[in-house]
Amino acid sequence: MDRPIYDLSEGDGPLLLNVPHAGTGVPDTIRARLTAAAQRLPDTDWHIPRLYDFASGLGATTLVARNSRYVVDLNRPPTGESLYPGRTTTGLCPVALFSGAPLYEAGGEPDEAEINDRVDAYWRPYHDELGRQLARIKAKHGYALLFDAHSIRSRVPRLFEGRLADFNLGTAKGKSCGAAFEQAALGVLEACQGFSWVANGRFIGGFITRHYGAPGAGIHALQMEQSQITYMEEDWPFAYDAPGAATAQAVLRDLIRAVLNVDRAENHFEPAS
Repeated sequence: MDRPIYDLSEGDGPLLLNVPHAGTGVPDTIRARLTAAAQRLPDTDWHIPRLYDFASGLGATTLVARNSRYVVDLNRPPTGESLYPGRTTTGLCPVALFSGAPLYEAGGEPDEAEINDRVDAYWRPYHDELGRQLARIKAKHGYALLFDAHSIRSRVPRLFEGRLADFNLGTAKGKSCGAAFEQAALGVLEACQGFSWVANGRFIGGFITRHYGAPGAGIHALQMEQSQITYMEEDWPFAYDAPGAATAQAVLRDLIRAVLNVDRAENHFEPAS
């Protein structure tokens, strides 16, 4: 493998901003087998690094995947089990678009051996780095904050009914972060104007939030799944909506600042109820 699989910028604060689904890289051997619709990468978390470009000014470490989720989904367990049993969802190496249309031309789907190779080549190195960065931050600050940043179309009928809330906060139902961190985030969402929001609704946090969030061990993880309609055009060519983005970005900035301002003395190693 001759191309980096992530971009890393180390900050000096306790926050790690993780962006696993904004990548657009697809190796030629995979891209050649994709349908024309899939080659446009419609299920990408478009522009998320730009939307969160304020984070470096808050001392955040940023880790951003370069490859598409179509190569391997970094927010799924490496063994491939569903995060939402009984619901339609997307897999470790998806074979369908969010719309349900095929991702590969007939006969192009990866077999088990190829999936295992992708996990070894892309998934494990990314998670090795994610784990290293959390350990480094915790060693320096005594704790680490992991903010997992995502976005999705506001309407995906195959995956959920109706329109998603603008901001979808996930804390594994209070298990992935201390209560004070969750309450700080909720306070900002409750006060924001012009946006809808929900906590631990359709999205409670993916593998990353659930796996790394360990309040008792000083690792606090929150996931934000944001409706793309708040900051971009949801159809091709997926253009960034600068005015809309500025308004949504202000909420995100306030939320992250509030989480960073939580007093460590507030018993925050206890998970939320």
